Amino acid sequence: MAINLQKGQRESIDAPKFTIGLGWDTNSSTTGTAFDLDASIFMLDDQKKLVSDQNLIFYNNLVSPDGSVAHTGDNLTGDGDGDDEQIKIDLTKIDPKVNEICVVVTIHDAEARKQNFGQVRNSFVRIFDASSNEVILKYELEEDFSIETAVEFGRIYKREGKWKFEAVGMGMKGGLQDYLNKYQ
Repeated sequence: MAINLQKGQRESIDAPKFTIGLGWDTNSSTTGTAFDLDASIFMLDDQKKLVSDQNLIFYNNLVSPDGSVAHTGDNLTGDGDGDDEQIKIDLTKIDPKVNEICVVVTIHDAEARKQNFGQVRNSFVRIFDASSNEVILKYELEEDFSIETAVEFGRIYKREGKWKFEAVGMGMKGGLQDYLNKYQ
Protein backbone atom coordinates (compact mmCIF):
# COMPACT_ATOMS: atom_id res chain seq x y z
CA MET A 1 0.00 0.00 0.00
CA ALA A 2 1.35 3.43 -0.96
CA ILE A 3 2.40 5.93 1.67
CA ASN A 4 1.03 9.44 1.02
CA LEU A 5 3.66 11.91 2.16
CA GLN A 6 3.33 15.43 3.49
CA LYS A 7 5.88 18.16 2.72
CA GLY A 8 9.10 17.49 4.60
CA GLN A 9 8.24 13.86 5.34
CA ARG A 10 10.85 11.18 4.65
CA GLU A 11 10.39 7.53 3.85
CA SER A 12 12.71 4.60 3.06
CA ILE A 13 12.82 3.14 -0.43
CA ASP A 14 13.33 -0.60 -0.10
CA ALA A 15 13.23 -1.41 -3.82
CA PRO A 16 16.59 -1.52 -5.67
CA LYS A 17 14.84 -0.74 -8.98
CA PHE A 18 11.96 1.72 -9.15
CA THR A 19 10.31 4.31 -11.36
CA ILE A 20 9.63 7.92 -10.49
CA GLY A 21 6.36 9.05 -12.04
CA LEU A 22 5.58 12.76 -12.25
CA GLY A 23 2.23 14.20 -13.18
CA TRP A 24 0.41 17.50 -13.46
CA ASP A 25 -2.51 19.26 -15.11
CA THR A 26 -2.23 22.71 -16.66
CA ASN A 27 -4.64 25.50 -17.41
CA SER A 28 -3.59 26.72 -20.86
CA SER A 29 -6.65 28.96 -21.10
CA THR A 30 -5.01 31.45 -18.73
CA THR A 31 -2.15 32.19 -21.12
CA GLY A 32 -3.49 30.93 -24.43
CA THR A 33 -0.22 29.02 -24.88
CA ALA A 34 0.33 25.34 -24.26
CA PHE A 35 2.49 24.35 -21.29
CA ASP A 36 5.59 22.19 -21.60
CA LEU A 37 6.78 20.97 -18.21
CA ASP A 38 10.07 19.10 -18.02
CA ALA A 39 11.28 16.64 -15.39
CA SER A 40 14.99 16.65 -14.62
CA ILE A 41 17.25 14.67 -12.31
CA PHE A 42 20.38 16.07 -10.67
CA MET A 43 22.76 13.35 -9.44
CA LEU A 44 24.73 14.98 -6.61
CA ASP A 45 27.80 14.06 -4.57
CA ASP A 46 28.22 14.43 -0.80
CA GLN A 47 28.88 18.17 -1.27
CA LYS A 48 25.50 18.63 -3.02
CA LYS A 49 27.27 19.27 -6.34
CA LEU A 50 26.60 17.65 -9.70
CA VAL A 51 28.93 14.63 -10.05
CA SER A 52 29.51 15.64 -13.72
CA ASP A 53 27.62 17.48 -16.46
CA GLN A 54 26.43 14.08 -17.75
CA ASN A 55 24.76 13.47 -14.37
CA LEU A 56 22.06 15.99 -15.22
CA ILE A 57 19.35 13.78 -16.71
CA PHE A 58 16.73 15.65 -18.76
CA TYR A 59 15.15 15.74 -22.24
CA ASN A 60 18.54 16.29 -23.97
CA ASN A 61 20.46 13.70 -21.89
CA LEU A 62 18.19 10.77 -21.15
CA VAL A 63 20.60 8.29 -19.48
CA SER A 64 23.24 8.73 -16.75
CA PRO A 65 26.83 7.60 -17.49
CA ASP A 66 26.49 4.64 -15.11
CA GLY A 67 23.12 3.61 -16.60
CA SER A 68 21.37 3.89 -13.21
CA VAL A 69 19.00 6.69 -14.25
CA ALA A 70 16.98 6.70 -17.47
CA HIS A 71 14.44 9.38 -18.45
CA THR A 72 11.72 7.86 -20.66
CA GLY A 73 11.37 11.04 -22.76
CA ASP A 74 9.85 14.49 -22.91
CA ASN A 75 6.07 14.84 -22.82
CA LEU A 76 5.43 18.12 -24.64
CA THR A 77 1.79 18.58 -23.60
CA GLY A 78 1.06 16.87 -20.27
CA ASP A 79 -2.29 15.74 -21.66
CA GLY A 80 -4.02 12.70 -20.20
CA ASP A 81 -4.23 11.08 -16.79
CA GLY A 82 -1.47 9.45 -14.78
CA ASP A 83 2.25 10.08 -15.14
CA ASP A 84 3.28 12.76 -17.59
CA GLU A 85 6.97 11.86 -17.42
CA GLN A 86 8.85 8.96 -15.87
CA ILE A 87 12.41 8.30 -14.75
CA LYS A 88 13.64 4.76 -14.14
CA ILE A 89 16.16 4.26 -11.32
CA ASP A 90 18.39 1.23 -10.74
CA LEU A 91 20.25 1.66 -7.45
CA THR A 92 22.33 -1.46 -8.12
CA LYS A 93 24.16 0.44 -10.91
CA ILE A 94 24.53 3.83 -9.25
CA ASP A 95 27.97 5.46 -9.15
CA PRO A 96 29.28 5.34 -5.55
CA LYS A 97 30.00 9.09 -5.76
CA VAL A 98 26.23 9.78 -6.01
CA ASN A 99 24.66 10.46 -2.60
CA GLU A 100 21.57 12.37 -3.68
CA ILE A 101 19.13 12.45 -6.59
CA CYS A 102 17.10 15.67 -6.87
CA VAL A 103 13.82 15.55 -8.79
CA VAL A 104 13.01 18.91 -10.39
CA VAL A 105 10.23 20.04 -12.74
CA THR A 106 10.59 23.24 -14.75
CA ILE A 107 8.25 25.06 -17.14
CA HIS A 108 9.94 25.33 -20.54
CA ASP A 109 10.22 28.93 -21.75
CA ALA A 110 8.08 30.08 -18.79
CA GLU A 111 9.06 33.75 -18.89
CA ALA A 112 8.32 34.21 -22.59
CA ARG A 113 5.05 32.28 -22.27
CA LYS A 114 4.06 34.14 -19.05
CA GLN A 115 3.52 30.86 -17.21
CA ASN A 116 4.10 29.75 -13.62
CA PHE A 117 3.23 26.87 -11.29
CA GLY A 118 0.19 28.79 -10.02
CA GLN A 119 -1.40 27.73 -13.33
CA VAL A 120 -0.49 24.08 -12.72
CA ARG A 121 -2.63 21.84 -10.54
CA ASN A 122 -2.78 18.22 -9.39
CA SER A 123 1.02 17.96 -9.33
CA PHE A 124 2.46 14.80 -7.85
CA VAL A 125 5.51 12.59 -7.66
CA ARG A 126 5.18 8.89 -7.00
CA ILE A 127 7.65 6.06 -6.73
CA PHE A 128 6.70 2.55 -7.70
CA ASP A 129 8.57 -0.76 -7.63
CA ALA A 130 9.84 -1.68 -11.11
CA SER A 131 9.23 -5.40 -10.66
CA SER A 132 5.78 -5.40 -9.02
CA ASN A 133 4.48 -1.99 -10.21
CA GLU A 134 3.32 -1.47 -6.61
CA VAL A 135 3.29 2.20 -5.59
CA ILE A 136 5.71 2.67 -2.69
CA LEU A 137 5.00 6.32 -1.96
CA LYS A 138 3.31 9.39 -3.36
CA TYR A 139 3.60 13.10 -2.66
CA GLU A 140 0.98 15.55 -3.95
CA LEU A 141 2.07 19.18 -4.07
CA GLU A 142 -0.63 21.32 -2.52
CA GLU A 143 1.02 24.76 -2.45
CA ASP A 144 0.07 27.50 -4.86
CA PHE A 145 3.35 28.47 -6.51
CA SER A 146 2.03 31.70 -8.04
CA ILE A 147 5.38 33.14 -9.17
CA GLU A 148 7.59 30.05 -9.30
CA THR A 149 8.52 28.54 -12.65
CA ALA A 150 10.42 25.55 -11.26
CA VAL A 151 9.78 23.20 -8.36
CA GLU A 152 11.96 20.64 -6.61
CA PHE A 153 9.37 17.91 -6.04
CA GLY A 154 11.59 15.69 -3.93
CA ARG A 155 14.99 14.16 -3.36
CA ILE A 156 16.29 10.66 -2.94
CA TYR A 157 19.30 10.47 -0.67
CA LYS A 158 21.57 7.89 0.91
CA ARG A 159 22.07 7.73 4.70
CA GLU A 160 23.94 4.91 6.40
CA GLY A 161 23.77 2.77 3.25
CA LYS A 162 19.98 3.11 2.85
CA TRP A 163 18.10 5.17 0.28
CA LYS A 164 15.25 7.44 1.37
CA PHE A 165 12.86 9.89 -0.29
CA GLU A 166 12.09 13.35 1.09
CA ALA A 167 9.00 15.27 -0.07
CA VAL A 168 10.51 18.72 -0.73
CA GLY A 169 7.96 20.87 -2.61
CA MET A 170 10.26 23.90 -2.89
CA GLY A 171 9.57 26.43 -5.66
CA MET A 172 12.02 28.70 -7.44
CA LYS A 173 11.60 31.58 -9.85
CA GLY A 174 13.89 30.46 -12.65
CA GLY A 175 14.50 27.46 -14.81
CA LEU A 176 16.80 24.57 -15.53
CA GLN A 177 19.85 26.85 -15.82
CA ASP A 178 19.18 28.24 -12.33
CA TYR A 179 19.22 24.73 -10.85
CA LEU A 180 22.36 23.96 -12.84
CA ASN A 181 24.00 27.07 -11.34
CA LYS A 182 22.92 25.95 -7.86
CA TYR A 183 24.39 22.45 -8.20
CA GLN A 184 27.64 23.16 -10.11
